[in-house]
Amino acid sequence: MHDTDRDLLPEGLGDRLPTQAAAASRVRRGALDVFASHGYERVETPTIEFEKSMASRMAGVQPRRMFRFVDPVSLRTLALRSDITVQVGRVAATSLAARPRPLRLCYCGQVVTIKGDGLDPARERSQLGAELIGSDSVAAAAEVVAIAIEALERAGATGISIDFTLPDLVDTLAAETLPLAKGQIEAVRRELDAKDAGGLVDAGGTAYLPLLYAVGPFEDAIARLTEFDAGGALASRIAGLREIAARVEGRARVTLDPSERHGFEYQSWFGFTIYAQGVQGALGRGGTYRILGQTGDGEAATGFSLYPDRLIDLLAESQSEPASLFLPSGHDPAIAARQRAIGWRTVAALSEDDDPVALGCSHRLEGAEAIPLG
Repeated sequence: MHDTDRDLLPEGLGDRLPTQAAAASRVRRGALDVFASHGYERVETPTIEFEKSMASRMAGVQPRRMFRFVDPVSLRTLALRSDITVQVGRVAATSLAARPRPLRLCYCGQVVTIKGDGLDPARERSQLGAELIGSDSVAAAAEVVAIAIEALERAGATGISIDFTLPDLVDTLAAETLPLAKGQIEAVRRELDAKDAGGLVDAGGTAYLPLLYAVGPFEDAIARLTEFDAGGALASRIAGLREIAARVEGRARVTLDPSERHGFEYQSWFGFTIYAQGVQGALGRGGTYRILGQTGDGEAATGFSLYPDRLIDLLAESQSEPASLFLPSGHDPAIAARQRAIGWRTVAALSEDDDPVALGCSHRLEGAEAIPLG
């Protein structure tokens, strides 16, 4: 019986062909160069870890989204990583626990989930990012936001916009200024996330209705949020948002949605989502959080993760074939080496029958000169 599906890939997984792979390399290299230039040291982590380690390191990590299986050596449950951030947290809390803070680390790799997100069916994604561990100050937040924008600019993104949020907003207000019963807090969060005024009232969050309108371009939205914060419970957060926005003024369009929670399950006082022109959906998220330890509240940190696959696809579509120099049989290797040294991509003939045009070459080496074909 003929095997008709031996070359199929599972749903949500795919190959990158040469043009896409070249675009991916440029994006990764550009972003990592930016991270390094700001003092962020790269770490590499395994694709498989004990499930317990990844699931307990940060709030909001969902084990049910991870591929899990039993390790035949330890007989413990292993998981394919779905988020590298939690692994960087483990490295910071263990191997690099004695390093001076703030500790600046960056990473790049692949992550896998059982199911895609929303309308995106992809189950394997590129993830790269930077983590500033030991501080969740306004200065730290401003630094990581600026670096995220610079990394995307270097990678080739244009028309960058960034949306700020305050993930702990409801908790902060419910504690004193706008009290809520313990059972109401999650419902109010949910209805604010859904932007459902009726549902918010039904959940007992009538006093929170003005937050539904403190949304949009930063200056307008922050003015509404300031007007809403009559008791001053959010004064330090509002001042922090203004300082961060000033740091990136002119480099990105800044908006504010203070009550947005989706995607910020383990962020604390500040979060952001980043977008780019022509790229569907968010390119990444970041903010302040805590790395959970064995006891206590753990360590403060600030960082971001970028998921550049859609940007890579966009760049690959507009990328032209690189100019290539055909090296005929019997060419001088020293001359060919000099051509590569000045930037040529060379393709050497393996036989007299090799056709330079069919091999995608734009020029042919004749003597010591690169001569255009056709």
